[in-house]
Amino acid sequence: MGIRDQFAYKAQQLKERAEQAASGARDEAPERASKARKPGREQDKSDDEAMQEAQDRFNLDYDA
Repeated sequence: MGIRDQFAYKAQQLKERAEQAASGARDEAPERASKARKPGREQDKSDDEAMQEAQDRFNLDYDA
């Protein structure tokens, strides 16, 4: 097997992996979208905590 064949083989492998990854992403997209549309109670809580933390940091920086 020459170098050219090795490169062609490796390129084919990478192409197949990229196609599989793209297919997997297409399959997961509807699931991720539905999760984003229906935030759960835990998601709301973490958002509130993040907002409070950001507000606290702002207050510490500018209340001096």
